[in-house]
Amino acid sequence: MTGATTIDPALQDMMTSVFADHDPETPAESLWRTLESLGLARLTTPEDRGGSGAGWAEAAALLRTAAAHGVPVPLAENDLLANWLLAEAGLPSDAGRRTACVLDDTGTAHAVPWAADADRVTVLWSTGDGWRVADVPPSSLRVERGTNLAGEPRDTVHAPADVLSGAPVGDHAAEEFMLRGALARALQMTGAMDTILRLSIEHATTRTQFGRPLTRFQAVQHLIADMAAESALARAATDGALPGDPAPSGTALTSFAVAVARSCAGHAATKVVRNAHQVHGAIGTTTEHPLHRHTLPVLAWRAEFGSLHHWDDLLTRAAASTDQNIWRLITGD
Repeated sequence: MTGATTIDPALQDMMTSVFADHDPETPAESLWRTLESLGLARLTTPEDRGGSGAGWAEAAALLRTAAAHGVPVPLAENDLLANWLLAEAGLPSDAGRRTACVLDDTGTAHAVPWAADADRVTVLWSTGDGWRVADVPPSSLRVERGTNLAGEPRDTVHAPADVLSGAPVGDHAAEEFMLRGALARALQMTGAMDTILRLSIEHATTRTQFGRPLTRFQAVQHLIADMAAESALARAATDGALPGDPAPSGTALTSFAVAVARSCAGHAATKVVRNAHQVHGAIGTTTEHPLHRHTLPVLAWRAEFGSLHHWDDLLTRAAASTDQNIWRLITGD
């Protein structure tokens, strides 16, 4: 794992410009059309399948930039999950906006992002002796709308048995799906935490109490320093989980590296959100202030594609069962 994260500065500038020009309080339909026209909606999908053929570094930058601007769009679901599954199963794809989910034994999936509003839902399920993939319109499913803590669409999907007649896919698909989703959420969390830190610094610099800026108080300095340290650690761990191979469509993630990323990001989220609200005081909880557009998603994403406890437990078991030096397990040397 090398975690290559450097991308073309012009591409980064374009991503920043697209999200900066969008008002987070308005519907994202026009934004999605812009993302599609610029090749960002299917950024890592191979070019021969209609995508841009970019790599993990570009995907990481895109997810972080969207999260840093507080823009909720299903980029990870459409590109890294749905179109990846379709490619794995050899099924056709198009420019439709997709989400993806794994069905349980009853044909149900919970907390599926944007299922009711997607053009297609790519479903993965086990037949008992293998895994299959189908790409179906939401109208063929029974979808119950829901939201997560941040108000983002998280729907319950029920798939009738006659819908489940898709194409076979390798046994690795379910685990890889989980790891991709988990890493995507970690990337989004680090992007949002960067903005939370920036907002806190700006507030502490411009807000005065007892005749001097908040940044002159040692307690506030400690709060911000802890936020910066936790954010940097989470970013480094998440970068470390990105495969060195630049092609997301053909590179498997490792559960240990993703667990490290999710554990670091999850623990960082706790401290960053708490400290940010302490720095901002009551003003940070108001709907008029932009802080909530970043703190609430961070807390919601922390529980998606595996809880913090799940990833901590996976790390503990890996460390306890390894037959090699713990330092080698951590560093990969």
